[in-house]
Amino acid sequence: MTQYPFDTVLVANRGEIAARILRTVKALGLRGLVLHHAADTAAPALALADGVIDIVGASPVAAFLDGAQIIEKAVRAGVQAVHPGYGFLSENAGFCRAVAEAGMVFVGPGADAIDLMGDKVRARAFVAARGFPVAPSAIEDDDPGTFAVRARALNVPLLIKPAAGGGGKGMRIVRDLAQLDEELSAARREGERYFGDGRLYVERYVERPRHIEVQILADHHGNVLHLHERECSLQRRFQKVVEEAPSPALSAAQRAEICAVAVGIARAAGYRNAGTVEFIFGGGAFYFLEMNTRLQVEHPVTEAVTGLDLVAEQLRIAAGDRLGFEQAEVPLQGHAVEVRIYAEDAEHGFAPCTGKVLMWRPPQGAGVRVDAGIAEGAVVGSAFDPMLAKLVVHGSDRTEALQRTEQALRGMVLLGCGSNIGFLRRLIGLCAVQEGQMHTGLIAERAAALRAPAPSEAVLRAVMAAAALSSRPVCDAADAVPALHAAIGAWRN
Repeated sequence: MTQYPFDTVLVANRGEIAARILRTVKALGLRGLVLHHAADTAAPALALADGVIDIVGASPVAAFLDGAQIIEKAVRAGVQAVHPGYGFLSENAGFCRAVAEAGMVFVGPGADAIDLMGDKVRARAFVAARGFPVAPSAIEDDDPGTFAVRARALNVPLLIKPAAGGGGKGMRIVRDLAQLDEELSAARREGERYFGDGRLYVERYVERPRHIEVQILADHHGNVLHLHERECSLQRRFQKVVEEAPSPALSAAQRAEICAVAVGIARAAGYRNAGTVEFIFGGGAFYFLEMNTRLQVEHPVTEAVTGLDLVAEQLRIAAGDRLGFEQAEVPLQGHAVEVRIYAEDAEHGFAPCTGKVLMWRPPQGAGVRVDAGIAEGAVVGSAFDPMLAKLVVHGSDRTEALQRTEQALRGMVLLGCGSNIGFLRRLIGLCAVQEGQMHTGLIAERAAALRAPAPSEAVLRAVMAAAALSSRPVCDAADAVPALHAAIGAWRN
């Protein structure tokens, strides 16, 4: 039984991940607090928490990024541990150090590991120097004056990345060397805008690659384990849309090899707590992409196939406990799929949608889990990331997991705010997805097939009739008794 050196945990986040972390915090008998901004109302996390810490800022996002304010108010509220979730300050080494300096426990890796892996160039050099596979590349820091020349020597296709980047920001594919200089300049501007750092690196782009990542756990006693891999190849503009575990692309030998490499990288970095090592996979070979030093959005698919609670493991590691199991004891049971529910209009360039949640009916059923950041009455605005919820489905095998996912999406009801639910149903139904033949460019490649079909004339008439009968003037007119008949009064034949 873990003896926690803390009894009050602040979840320095919002939305579905805040609610998800709070459920485990409270299940472990700990007290859970959560951050709250005035722009964020009726969120499930607020109802789950034992208390809230109000934050302010020039914008809602700025408030959640104000580490000094958060730490000051956390100390005042008696917080003893801080879980950053994902996004916001989760991979900010300065925030990690400041939490520790304030006498609180940071539920995550140490600041040095965040510094190392947060800089994509340093991380790549670190991994390559230790003999792990990386794609051929040119790094600007090595010699800025020859960077463009060295990039050209790699030949196309090329992938440009910001050194301090993440989340697909600033990434560009170059297929014509005549466009390289222009794309380098554009990527540099985006890096400076999003990360305050315009440094770049370029690597050979693997055509039609698959994106495979390995979940690792490491304690403070030298134990490092993997919890198998996830496939995240279904992406739009370098943003993940659907994830699953295990990957349908790997043989048993490839699975063992990629997981062993991930453990080796984490061990070499002196990593602690939960983390994810990401790889590009193509042509039977895989290359290190990056390491995310936090809990991933898609961690529930790993929980579904292993039966482990990753947040509980994070808290136990933060408390100084050893991992309670050996590598051979980590199960891999069945198959799991996660789809991300976004407030966006898939038919109009995936533009963000806003509105009040008038009805929210998450699906239920065997193997179905929904991690939601919304509730009826909540207002979905434009201040935060548009992800509303995650649907996670487990089955005995991949076929059953996909069937249950499609059924769950059919049963999901969200009114008052546009969403990508219909788009996800069409995506899951693609033959390439059903057959496991995915790559990171599949969504763009099959854009036409993923558009919503035009409604039939009968459906249009039914919708128009329903809309008309929902109008008060039309209803009043339909219910009114004509004057001729009204004049008869109460007489009946």
